[in-house]
Amino acid sequence: MSLRLSTVILPYRRWHEGGRSAWTRAEQLGFHTAYTYDHLSWRTFRDGPWFGAVPTLTAAASVTDRLRLGTLVTSPNFRHPVTLAKELISLDDISGGRVTLGIGAGGSGFDATALGQEPWTPRERADRFAEFVPLLDRLLSEDAVSYEGDFYSAHEARNIPGCVQRPRLPFAVAATGPRGMRLAARFGQAWVTTGDPKLYENGTPEQSIQAIRGQAERLDDICAEGGRDMTDLDRVLLTGFTPDRVAPLQSLNAFVDFAGRHVELGFTEIVIHWPIPDSPFAADEKVFEQIAMEAPAQLR
Repeated sequence: MSLRLSTVILPYRRWHEGGRSAWTRAEQLGFHTAYTYDHLSWRTFRDGPWFGAVPTLTAAASVTDRLRLGTLVTSPNFRHPVTLAKELISLDDISGGRVTLGIGAGGSGFDATALGQEPWTPRERADRFAEFVPLLDRLLSEDAVSYEGDFYSAHEARNIPGCVQRPRLPFAVAATGPRGMRLAARFGQAWVTTGDPKLYENGTPEQSIQAIRGQAERLDDICAEGGRDMTDLDRVLLTGFTPDRVAPLQSLNAFVDFAGRHVELGFTEIVIHWPIPDSPFAADEKVFEQIAMEAPAQLR
């Protein structure tokens, strides 16, 4: 399978002041998917403009025709499966079946406390995620769902007519631990990783490759245990969070070398951040566009 090259466009610009043009340009450049982050605010962007993921993707669906669209990632931090399912079914309809849901357990950032709650521990996030994903799977696949869980409930929740994509839109499950990987193996159409966060500050690219190889091998084992054909599960690397940081975007050759080493580990999709000046995602736009247009052919 040829490598899919995708991008993630952070929702920090007003739609008519550069927001729209990024999405239409992403389609022109031939990206497979353009994702956006599903946060209420995020890291160094907290005190600046930041827009909602679902309205942004809805607007992007209206100005594109072929580009797949998605979140990378949605989490239970401020989402409920019942209301999220209704929004996703609507978005899938508006886009003509072009939506992928990137989904993860969430973290301890601003989203974790924006609704006034104490941040959940890693164990609490994993417990909620283990209930969130199966319930969302049902809500997107069945006309009516009732459920009573430890964290989430649904009472005769109606989701007619369901997704355009059948039996539902695809899940790309972000996970590095065994519980999350089991959810990816059971419910996901793709698995997502950003690498090993412990290596970001002081690790080396070689250590990162070894860590990601270990993650991929654990996923293989979990797929085998669950009877899942591992070749049926796409593998997605969200870049920018390994020790390489933005170095792979310095030149076409640098990216092809970086991507090729991850393709050898079985990755089928690599996601690069749309350049943002004066940020951790700063990159030369001309080089970025060259990578978008030429790198996939070199990685076949």
